[in-house]
Amino acid sequence: MKGLVTRYLHVKYQSPTPYSSRDIAQVKVLSTDDDNDDNDNDNDDDDDDAEALTCRSFLNQSSETMLPNLSYGCRHSSSESSRQPKTGILMMNMGGPETVDDVQPFLNRLFLDRDLMQMPAQSTLGPAIAKRRTPRIQEQYRQIGGGSPIKKWTELQGKEMVKILDQISPETAPHKFYVGFRYVHPLTEEAIDEMERDGVERGVAFTQYPQYSCATTGSSINAWYRHINSKGEPSKISWSCIDRWPTHPGLVKAFAENIREELERFPEEKRNDVIILFSAHSLPLKAVNRGDPYPAEVGSTVLRVMEELGHCNPYRLVWQSKVGPLPWLGPQTDEAIEGLAKQGKENLLLVPIAFTSDHIETLFELDLEYAHELGAKHKINIRRAASMNDSKTFIQAQADLVKSHLESNQACSRQLLLRCPMCTNATCGKAKEFIGSQQELLDTLKAQSQADKKMKAQA
Repeated sequence: MKGLVTRYLHVKYQSPTPYSSRDIAQVKVLSTDDDNDDNDNDNDDDDDDAEALTCRSFLNQSSETMLPNLSYGCRHSSSESSRQPKTGILMMNMGGPETVDDVQPFLNRLFLDRDLMQMPAQSTLGPAIAKRRTPRIQEQYRQIGGGSPIKKWTELQGKEMVKILDQISPETAPHKFYVGFRYVHPLTEEAIDEMERDGVERGVAFTQYPQYSCATTGSSINAWYRHINSKGEPSKISWSCIDRWPTHPGLVKAFAENIREELERFPEEKRNDVIILFSAHSLPLKAVNRGDPYPAEVGSTVLRVMEELGHCNPYRLVWQSKVGPLPWLGPQTDEAIEGLAKQGKENLLLVPIAFTSDHIETLFELDLEYAHELGAKHKINIRRAASMNDSKTFIQAQADLVKSHLESNQACSRQLLLRCPMCTNATCGKAKEFIGSQQELLDTLKAQSQADKKMKAQA
């Protein structure tokens, strides 16, 4: 039955491989429990939880980039242009295995990432865990098409975004996008190197996670900082960072459009009673208690979307993909569905509120495990709003966001410069200091540009 549903999803979402970027977000968020605990003494619990956490994350919510393209060069992940790009946009995400053969290398990188989790003897234990988990995770990917489409969707979004930017922001053109993943090619480090080879003058590190978490955007920013810092000399690129955008009007509008479209597919007489379940990847309370802003930012997105919809239907924010015995944000999505079904609720709409494209968490967890299997079990109608994927509204929002960011001349949001109150990750602090230091450079360059324009005008 799952095979039939998989083929149905393949057609419905027009994806060569039914996966999306949500997997990556999940793995990162999942492993936040062991993330950044440089000085944590919970080693025994952390070891078990890290393994269970990350493995489950890959099994049921793996990564994000599975296309049958064996060429890993970054050139395949950036926009094509015969002109030297003036502005480069680094689209940061976790990434995911394109094929089942890519699963083990993906897992190796993930289990070796000390920004993501802390384990004793990690250089030895990490690869061992990855090897042991690989067959199970490969089978999980086979069930939903063999790979993650996050690279496909990220490249599509990037290509269309820079086309718009060249039109609406000619002063910063030509623009070129670069895909930078954490655990699969093209890696963040590879994308940065390509930007430098291309002669990019102005670089924007653009997180593809609208809501900030230390385990997702934070991890990508740390990798970005470490690679630039490792070169031992100042970067030739003037950098800034779009580190969060949970309430951007274009993002809110795109979510609302997809929700309205899916609501129309419910019987008219039952449409007003449909319960909207906004589902986001859960987070261990241990991470939340360190001060991670993720839950609040997800909630802000939900509130703005419901305002855009005129509060047309009852709704709840629920959390998916909990792993391990430790307490996580709740209620869990599947438990919420079970509870509502017992209350006699017959029509539910799932909305992946923290993802910008399809991946295993939407296509497997939400569509197969929840909408299909739980729907059949309780004989209720569960539908799922489409992910952003090729949404024109969403891509326009990305372009508008980059344009406004460039115009602001800000290195990052003020929120990014504030470390979590209970942060224990030294790299996090150094990365924030580096980003903050870019502001002086940006101000100098802006003043120089204005002076040049004034001289030309006088001439």
